[in-house]
Amino acid sequence: MGLDIRIPIGLMFAILGIVLIVAGLALDPSIYRRSLGVNINLWWGLVLAVFGAVMLILGRRGGSAMKPADESSEGRAIESIEHAEGLEKEDPKER
Repeated sequence: MGLDIRIPIGLMFAILGIVLIVAGLALDPSIYRRSLGVNINLWWGLVLAVFGAVMLILGRRGGSAMKPADESSEGRAIESIEHAEGLEKEDPKER
């Protein structure tokens, strides 16, 4: 179960960014008088959508770098300690 936390965070920010972009394009421009005419929804929507996309890309890239414990020297050492203490489950289906 290798769910990377960046994937749901990226989805959340990307969806919120898209909603803000749509709102910025669809709403009446007269509501932006208080912000000196700057379309805040559009700009922050773009920022959130880009941040969400970066998180999704990093989450997808990071998931492929995960390796089983027995492929590294540190992982083998931890596995042997767990096995000696009886903490390791023998059946891989129980994990």
